Amino acid sequence: MLRILSLLRRPFVLDLRALALLRAAVAAVLLLDIGIRATDLEAHYSNLGVLPLGALYEHGWNQYSFSLHNSSGLWQVQAILFLIAAGLAVALLVGYHTRLVTALSWILLVSVQNRNPLISQGGDDLLRMLLFWGFFLPWGRVYSVDSKKQPKPEQLTYFSAATIAYIVQLALVYWCTALLKSSPEWSQEGTALYYALSLDQVLMPGGRLLYPHPDLMRWLTFATYYMEMLLPFVLFIPFRVTFWRLLFVIVMLGFHLGISLTLFVGLFFIINIASIMGLLPPTTMAWLERHIVPRAQRLGSQVEGRLQPWRPRLTAWQQAVGLRVEASWKPPTGIQGLLRSMRDGLVVGLLAYVCWWNLDTIAEPRWTMREPLRWLGHLVRIDQHWGMFAPSVFKDDGWYILDGTTTSGQHLDLNRDGAVVTYEKPASVVSLFKNDRWRKYSENYLFVDNAYMRPYYCNYLLRIWHETPGHAPLRQLDVIYMKEVSRPNYQPVQPVREVLCSCAP
Repeated sequence: MLRILSLLRRPFVLDLRALALLRAAVAAVLLLDIGIRATDLEAHYSNLGVLPLGALYEHGWNQYSFSLHNSSGLWQVQAILFLIAAGLAVALLVGYHTRLVTALSWILLVSVQNRNPLISQGGDDLLRMLLFWGFFLPWGRVYSVDSKKQPKPEQLTYFSAATIAYIVQLALVYWCTALLKSSPEWSQEGTALYYALSLDQVLMPGGRLLYPHPDLMRWLTFATYYMEMLLPFVLFIPFRVTFWRLLFVIVMLGFHLGISLTLFVGLFFIINIASIMGLLPPTTMAWLERHIVPRAQRLGSQVEGRLQPWRPRLTAWQQAVGLRVEASWKPPTGIQGLLRSMRDGLVVGLLAYVCWWNLDTIAEPRWTMREPLRWLGHLVRIDQHWGMFAPSVFKDDGWYILDGTTTSGQHLDLNRDGAVVTYEKPASVVSLFKNDRWRKYSENYLFVDNAYMRPYYCNYLLRIWHETPGHAPLRQLDVIYMKEVSRPNYQPVQPVREVLCSCAP
């Protein structure tokens, strides 16, 4: 029996060094995400932007959600919260009071995601879940400031309910993505990638190279579908674990790099690459340890030196509120075992809930999770949906023209820095978006269910235009969408002009 149990646990044993690398990767992504979001503090997170708090509470708020960013509609308050989040991400990167900063980083990430759901994408769900499960993982045990205050671990391998949750979560991402792709274009016709690359609003240069080759796109469509469906199974094979893990990591690394070259997906591919770092086997980590870790440790020492003057204040604050961190709290062995059992029990329960939530998105009605049970998912944001290009690829494509009519009757396109309006298709539709957050917002802007948000965007654009010196005054702004519906076999499409919103000063 013991041999069977040992065999079953093999796929879920992780290297502490790989978990530390996962922590650093997640922290780096957090910093990148904060930096990108910070360029739109007023537009996306203030009452002067595209989603004032009143509109959010009226149309897009769940009663179980929470958000510190909703405490004020001022962009200055948002800036303070962003600075705090960036500081916590740096602390997570170097492993300073790791468990505490993981929890606080997760709270602020949930908070900012809840503030504006109109700019969220699938990668945000995964980043949130990596932080959530990371709280239960010892990803600050090595390669961290905290580890210098502890004896070296007796072994570099680690197994717990949290390692099971981390691996199962990764598998759920790809299994659910594949199972939700129920359209024949994925599993029978092989045209899904053709339709994806027909969307000019996400088409990257690599996609332009692939687009003229239908046979290759058909093969890649089937390869993507069956890889997402079948490859996660290798994570649960209890023999030759190193080989299967490396296979999964290499294939997924190539897959997401390929996505980044063909489709404009923002941080999605980076988050997915970061998510697999914890799977690296001991042989790989030993090589990295010899070549890369010494440099990272020198950087960590420099950061620790800068944080040293603040240590007494932080310790006093922790004691005042009754907090303890992993590096300084060592309960007796008996209590420690009891606490670990309680923690593992909590993780198993949360993992079962997450699996049920995912089953509810893909299975028959008999699996339906009733509404009274959904409050937990919304409260701690372990709700998730992995419907990337599912059940079929979005067919409505096009580009925006922000047609501003001046007081003299001239028509200027605010989407092209005030150039004269033209209805010719831009050479690159992707270049019209400042970042992927705006691209996602423009996608949601099209849906009839989101019609309430249209006047806010229109009036925001008017205000920004008039606040810039030298701009001609406008008497009206029309948000126009030049709609193209993708058709099969490269059939030509005639754009249709749709006025989504009109506003005046």
